[in-house]
Amino acid sequence: MNVKEKLESMALSSIGLDIAGAETYQPGATRFGGRPDVPPDFVWPTYEGRDHAHVLASRPLAFLAQLNCADLAPYDTAHRLPDHGLLSFFYELESQRWGYDPRDRGCARVYWFEDASKLAAADFPAELDPDFHFPMVKIKPSRQTTYPSWDDFSTVWPDAVYDDTFTAAWEALTGTDAEGPQSCSQLLGWPHVIQSTMFLECDLAAQGYYLGTPEGWAEIPPAIRKQSEETAHDRWMLLFQLDTVECGDFELMFGDCGHLYFYITKEDLKARRFDRIWSITQCY
Repeated sequence: MNVKEKLESMALSSIGLDIAGAETYQPGATRFGGRPDVPPDFVWPTYEGRDHAHVLASRPLAFLAQLNCADLAPYDTAHRLPDHGLLSFFYELESQRWGYDPRDRGCARVYWFEDASKLAAADFPAELDPDFHFPMVKIKPSRQTTYPSWDDFSTVWPDAVYDDTFTAAWEALTGTDAEGPQSCSQLLGWPHVIQSTMFLECDLAAQGYYLGTPEGWAEIPPAIRKQSEETAHDRWMLLFQLDTVECGDFELMFGDCGHLYFYITKEDLKARRFDRIWSITQCY
């Protein structure tokens, strides 16, 4: 196969999310921001970690978005997501953990509220910085096809060479610049990689290995690293990718024009174990 044929063989369906325009409250509706709709026994998630001043404290996570699964079902051609209920995404924004440290576990949370009829808007915790009380923004889903960025493509095809052949094929399939910034929020499919492939990082950090320094990587037992290198790409998948959100005077950006990614293993997604996600942040 030539490069374009290889890319085509790796195509994955995803749900594009157009996040723009002020929204008004509707119970259980798909949207970014506002107060989350939650069940009566919901306990607002917190993360205990160090902030930018290196102070160890417990902080409430910010509510990012909720997605009504029935709204998503017509676009989920692979039928990987639940077809009912509400998916709700939270993230600790004060420190914006990068995801390479096992201590980052819990800085992001995903909930699936199966019975949407029992949900009601929650009050923000008093401890949550008002800067993290976000306005409601519309989310419009669409069906799309995604292709791997070079970092993920070369993991599957290690003998491939990055040159004009790859960029031309990728741009022909996607209609975008292979080396330029990609503005896209989405569910499922291939992530837009800004720095490096993330499947291995998710697998090893979730197992408890620190990946922030060469010394950390050197401490991973060779057998563990080899197994992850061989299997992580097949076991982990993107659940949610969130790009910069803008609405009027409001802007939420991750680092310098970056993305926030929520990954999950295929096994956990099938079993609806959304408490086992791993989050990574990348930026330019």
